Amino acid sequence: MKASEGEKMSEERLELKDGLERRLGLFPLTNIVVANMVGAGIFTTSGLLMAGLKEPLLMLVLWAAGGVIALCGALSYGELGAAMPRAGGEYTFLSRLFHPVFGFLSGWVSFFAGFSAPIAASAIGFSEYLTRALPALPSSGKKFYAIAVILVFTFVHSRGIELGARVQNVLTLLKIGLILGLISAGFLSGEGELSHLTRGEGFVFDFGGWKTIGLSLMWIMFAYSGWNASAYVGSEVRNPQRNLPHSLLLGTGIVLLLYLGLNLFYIYAVPPAEMAGVISIGGLASGKLFGPSFESVLSLLIAFALFSSLSAFLILGPRVYYAMACDRCFFPFASQVHARYQVPAKSIFLQGAIASLMVLLGTFDQILTYMGFSLGIFPLLAVFGVFKVRRSGISDYRLPGYPVVPAVYLLAGASILILGFFERPVESSIAIVMVFLGLPVFYLFQKSLQRRQENRPHGR
Repeated sequence: MKASEGEKMSEERLELKDGLERRLGLFPLTNIVVANMVGAGIFTTSGLLMAGLKEPLLMLVLWAAGGVIALCGALSYGELGAAMPRAGGEYTFLSRLFHPVFGFLSGWVSFFAGFSAPIAASAIGFSEYLTRALPALPSSGKKFYAIAVILVFTFVHSRGIELGARVQNVLTLLKIGLILGLISAGFLSGEGELSHLTRGEGFVFDFGGWKTIGLSLMWIMFAYSGWNASAYVGSEVRNPQRNLPHSLLLGTGIVLLLYLGLNLFYIYAVPPAEMAGVISIGGLASGKLFGPSFESVLSLLIAFALFSSLSAFLILGPRVYYAMACDRCFFPFASQVHARYQVPAKSIFLQGAIASLMVLLGTFDQILTYMGFSLGIFPLLAVFGVFKVRRSGISDYRLPGYPVVPAVYLLAGASILILGFFERPVESSIAIVMVFLGLPVFYLFQKSLQRRQENRPHGR
């Protein structure tokens, strides 16, 4: 059963009260998805993956599998976003489809793992590549460089969504150009060897091997995280029933192709044994193919390419806290929209402050492992919500491949979390504990809201 005209008009009135304007079309939305996905993960995790897998072909297969899982998630979120085109992403979906507590917990996790931690990781990745490119810079200043870039982009995005989107478009196009240039120049140089693909040490598919695969996919899915990006700015999207699902699919498909090409470039340039454990793998591969001088130049370019994903996270995260605050499930100041720039400026500044604190307190490896598990939890529940949306008939958009597509995502996502937990129980347990710590916080906000309602004068 389709939504009635009255329901649609009611939804439109609700969105007008959000205080956010529908200004974003398909092109900037797709750029937000691409920029959110292509970041620290693809430029840092392949060396870590090779250390565990030791098989280049298996690593490529897992990157392709991760892309397929992300596409299944993007298709599912396309239907959810078309049905509920409001700011907040999973927070909005879970609050409306199940219970506000699930929405709050997803936002709570996003606050620490979904946005603050990736911003910190991107900033740390930037400082690592920057000091590799410019060895004269004191390495003791890495945390300072990372925090400085966070503060710069926090200021940029506090000045309005249109300025932020324009900056984002330029950074994303430059980053895609860099990746395509690396892939093309690398293979045209003729200095690498495709025989590296067959120089693995062999992989045993026992329980220990499957645990390694689970952890590897968890890290890979961190690199693909962002396939749901445009759903977080639903209140600012023109024609959301069309542009939201299309941007999710286009962005995820583009990134899948870029990731496979870039990983093939790494393997072509560097023997598997030399790849293992190297974080700045892009710089190493460039040095192998083009020489030390090009290694410095390309490391510098990759450092600045990480601006794009950091910028995208600073666009999306504050919209989640804004949506939560509008529902009285977060600090009230987070719902305030800047009178001139029409953005949730205080949420943006809060996001920048938390990410800067994470840079001070954590290392890249700690942040990566914690994020991988945390980010896999609530998208599972949101994708399960597609079945509820379909039964209720609240959207005109129909997910292609239903019910196989959401089922594939649910099965794969749950398997990754289980295997990853067995491989890294400490980091996974910390992520689970953080989820449960959100429960008393939610009920504190609910109790505060109830007191305000009870103290409100009657008749208002």
